[in-house]
Amino acid sequence: MERFLYSLSDLPDVLVYFLLALSAYVENLVPPIPGDTITAFGAFLVGTGRLDFFWVFLSTTLGSLLGFLTLFWCGRYLGRRFFFERDYRFFRAKDILRAEAWFIRYGYLMIVLNRFLPGIRSAVSLAAGITGLRGVWVAPLAFASCAFWNLIWIMVGHTLGTHWDLVQSKFSMLMWRYNIMVAVLLALFLLFWLVRKRLRNGSS
Repeated sequence: MERFLYSLSDLPDVLVYFLLALSAYVENLVPPIPGDTITAFGAFLVGTGRLDFFWVFLSTTLGSLLGFLTLFWCGRYLGRRFFFERDYRFFRAKDILRAEAWFIRYGYLMIVLNRFLPGIRSAVSLAAGITGLRGVWVAPLAFASCAFWNLIWIMVGHTLGTHWDLVQSKFSMLMWRYNIMVAVLLALFLLFWLVRKRLRNGSS
């Protein structure tokens, strides 16, 4: 991974922007790919004066958006039965079912929040298509989510320093803390929902 990242800095600018977009795109399709780390490296190259801030932001945002929409249309055309029967490793049926239940309750708000929900982004994309949300609304909301998320982390990566080892360690620490915070908030929200549901059932 380190060798790949450092090799990016030796490539022509246009090719680097393309690879940043491609990594952001593929990250949606194959979640273990560290797309956010590659985006942070792009921000690091902005900080060193190697790349332009606007083009790093645009390339990663468009890549993220296209990746989201690819899974959205796959969910729309293949349907829930296709993914439930196969239960793919990175598109687990239980994750899709959970995301689908949230869509029924919260609708398009889930699209806005999708980039901020680590671990289930891909499931959110598929569930949005499976539940039949309208693409005319999904696309701009997904773009807004991708743009805001990438802007935050590119700015963070840009301001952390000009030494990649230091940037990477700080970025990894921030991502770890963020993921823990989101997991805790989701757990509290789920607990609150279960308690409220139980109280309602008990009073009826």
